[in-house]
Order: sequence, then structure tokens, then C-alpha cells
Amino acid sequence: MAERDRRTQRTPGTAPWSREELQEIRDGLLAHFDAEARDLPWRGDPDPYRILVSEVMSQQTRLETVVPYYRRWMERFPELADLANAEEEEVLALWQGLGYYSRARNLRAAAREVARRYGGRLPDREDELRTLPGIGPYTAGAVASIAFGRPVPAVDGNVRRVLARLRNEPDPSPPTLRSWAGALVDPHRPGDFNQALMELGASICSPRSPDCHRCPLGRHCAGREAGRVEQLPARRPRGPVPHSHARVLVLRVSAGDGVDRYLLRRRPPRGLLARMWEFPEEGLLSCILRDAPTGLPDAPTGENTPTESGSSRGDAAFFGDDASGGNRGLPLEPVDHLFSHRRVTYHPRLVPLPPPPPAPPAGSGEGDVFKWVDETGLADLPIPVAQRLILAMARAIPDPRG
Repeated sequence: MAERDRRTQRTPGTAPWSREELQEIRDGLLAHFDAEARDLPWRGDPDPYRILVSEVMSQQTRLETVVPYYRRWMERFPELADLANAEEEEVLALWQGLGYYSRARNLRAAAREVARRYGGRLPDREDELRTLPGIGPYTAGAVASIAFGRPVPAVDGNVRRVLARLRNEPDPSPPTLRSWAGALVDPHRPGDFNQALMELGASICSPRSPDCHRCPLGRHCAGREAGRVEQLPARRPRGPVPHSHARVLVLRVSAGDGVDRYLLRRRPPRGLLARMWEFPEEGLLSCILRDAPTGLPDAPTGENTPTESGSSRGDAAFFGDDASGGNRGLPLEPVDHLFSHRRVTYHPRLVPLPPPPPAPPAGSGEGDVFKWVDETGLADLPIPVAQRLILAMARAIPDPRG
């Protein structure tokens, strides 16, 4: 009882654990990990490249979702050199569905940097790993400890939650968290320990309804002792998520050969969904809409379906805004998509056009490209999830012109 009292009376930010407590925490957590660790395809083979890919894919993504993507990735890019030599469009196409596409771009950029600076071998030091594109403190610590056995911490959201509860600290600063995690890391099995701590946060020490009775660190948890586990760490207030709308057109040409062709636009090389392909917004296509068929149902109009952004209005002026294109086409169901920092509701309309496909518009800037794509080509392009949903709806509707 005296040991427990001494442990819970420590104030946040001080030297957190005695030598005996450190050893108990390490032994207990590693024993639990050895018995309960999930069977994941990158475990058991500490290949640095494979570890890097798995860690980048796992950022803000559930492992159950990551596994099939990881397997497909390794089939296509089994070595770092394969990724370094790949075209960005192919990398994005393989990544589509995982979201946060900057991760894929940065992973490719990091592979190219490793090929250029390190002869194709990932550096084994945390500070060198952090110089690579897209690799921050967590990923560098994870790769250094798991792939190279370096006794360095790796603090992600799960680890932050576990440490805040262990120390009964509502809002520990990043330097404090790193100090605590660094003190805990087992010097003999640093990679396993970091994975064990992350997995504990993902499976037992969850944000809500944590399973404290199964926790191997329960007797060392000051938050549990204080009855505050579910209040820790303090939840940071979030502001409202910006919500915008985009009116998009699915222009389809159904030729006599039975092959449908769709007009797609590649987004500019910077910004949201950079270099991804999408159905263009209405304002971009007024020049083609002059030739759209009449007599089809009109899409809904009103203030709830504005154009996505001011840039679209500028592009419409560039192409010549012809109001006669108006609301032609067949309205499809709206598609709501939540990005990391904003929400967009797409209001699509299917516009069938007679063959042959008209010449696509000229792009309005660097990397801004339009092209007609047939069914085979659609499978090879990086197209965001929301746009794939729109495509699926369009495919289900036969050509109303017969």
C-alpha cells in the first residue's frame, strides 16, 4: 500500500517511475504483447522499407483497413527502388481509398530521397530519418526502433492516451510525452515495446470504455487509481468543420462499340487531392454544355448547391460562362464526403452526349488537364472515393437517348 501511495502522490512532470516500476511495466507489457499481439504481415520481418510503408499507411487509419492495401502495395512495389522509380499517378492509384493522399506522395518522395542520398538503404538513425519527406517524430521513432533496434520512443495518439492515464495528467505536452515514453522504452526490445504500447492503446486503453481489468499496466495507472480514466487525456475542443458544395457534371459519351467514355479533370499539383482525377465542376464545362441534349430532367437549383470554390467561378470565366448549359442532365444522389479538415457535398448530374466525344477543354493552369477516359482507363487512374461513388451511380443508369 505504501508503494501505491508513493506512486499516486507523484505530481505530473516529475521523474515518473522508479527503477522497479520501470522494469515491472516493461515486463508486464511485453509479456502481454507476446501473448496477444495481432498477426500482421509486416511483423516478424523487420525490413526497414516494409516497416516504413506499414507505419505511414497506419497513420490515422485502422489496421484492419491497412492490411489489404499493404499486401497490394508490396506486390507492386516489393523494394524501395520499385517505389522510387514509379510514376506518381500509379502510386496514387494504388493508394486510392486510404485517404490522406499526401502520405503516398511523401512516401514516394522519401524513397527517391533515400535512393539519392543513401544508396537505396534507409538510414538507421532517428534524426536522419526525420530529414526525409513526410517523416515526423513518430514515424522516425517507430522505424528506428522496430527496424533497427534503436531505443527511442514513438509517440502516436494511442501512446499519448496510455501515458496520460498512467500519469493522471490531462494534457501532457509533446516534450513531456516524449520524455516519459523515452524513459519507458525497453533497451533490449525497443521495437516490440513501442508496438506493445501502441497496441495497448488501440485495443484495451481505448478512448471510451477502456477494459481496465485486462490491462497489464493497471496497478501502475494513476488515472485508474483516481477514477479518471475516461476523462484522460482531456479532449481538445474542435471548431466547426467548414462545409462546401460542388456541382459536378458527369459527361458521358456512349459510342456504338458499347464503350462509355467519361470526361475527367486532373486537379492541379498542389492543394486538396493534388493530381487526382475527378468529374469537373459545372462552371468549367459551359463550352461543352452548349451541345448537351435537351429534354432531360433538370437538377435541383438553389442556395444549397453553390459551386465549390471561387476558383471554379474564375475558371468558368476563362472558358466562357454560357448560362444556356444551365441545369441540363439527370440529377444523381448527392455524395457527402468528410476530408480531414472540411466537408464537401457533391451534387452530380449525368449529361449524356452523342458521339464522337467533343474536344476536351484546355486546362487553366499547371497540371490542370481534361481528357476522355474509357472503362479500361478508369481502373488505372487515381480517382478519390467520392468520385468513384458518383461514377458507380452513373454506370447504373442507361443512356436515356436509347
